[in-house]
Amino acid sequence: MNECPLCHQSDSEFYHQDKRRIYRQCQRCQLVFVEPHFRLDADAEKACYDHHQNDPYNDGYRQFLSRMSTPLCERINTDAKGLDFGCGPGPALAYMLREHGYSVNLFDIYYHPDPNPLSQTYDFVTATEVIEHLYQPDIIWSQWLNLLNPGGWLGVMTKMVIDVEAFASWHYKNDVTHVCFYSRATFEYLANRDGLQLDFIGNDVILLRKPEHES
Repeated sequence: MNECPLCHQSDSEFYHQDKRRIYRQCQRCQLVFVEPHFRLDADAEKACYDHHQNDPYNDGYRQFLSRMSTPLCERINTDAKGLDFGCGPGPALAYMLREHGYSVNLFDIYYHPDPNPLSQTYDFVTATEVIEHLYQPDIIWSQWLNLLNPGGWLGVMTKMVIDVEAFASWHYKNDVTHVCFYSRATFEYLANRDGLQLDFIGNDVILLRKPEHES
């Protein structure tokens, strides 16, 4: 099955193949994705995540996450309430935002699985190094937008595809838990489709704002 998992376009094309996986690209939203049979099962996926070192007190990791927190804090009110989606076992970004006085709830399918935060709405939702892992990015994307209050911000951090030549030697694709790869064109497609304000911050931070009023 070669349907795009993000926009459901059926005419994806071969993009690249390495020793482990085959990658296809959607001809509508430009998403690059692995064929479904290359995905890990839940146990194998979590075993990979258990090796991640996401210490909220590690200066290097905090500096990495500041690429998200700094521009986000410039855009949200001081009383904003947010959700750190896919926060992992050490929710460092949430710690950092709380230090700035923001209220931040947590959700992670493996490490913070309590669904109650998903029944609320927020002024911002963050997903740092999350979107590339999603098997059903279409469903989660819609969920994120529904979690946002009018005028709320969605903050996504992910490395982006440049072209097939760069992709061939790209270390980011070698993580077997990474199954979807986005480009600027993909986020432009989503922003245009869903009526979102789009800001690219550097090479790997994408901020999108939900309209304040329904069109």
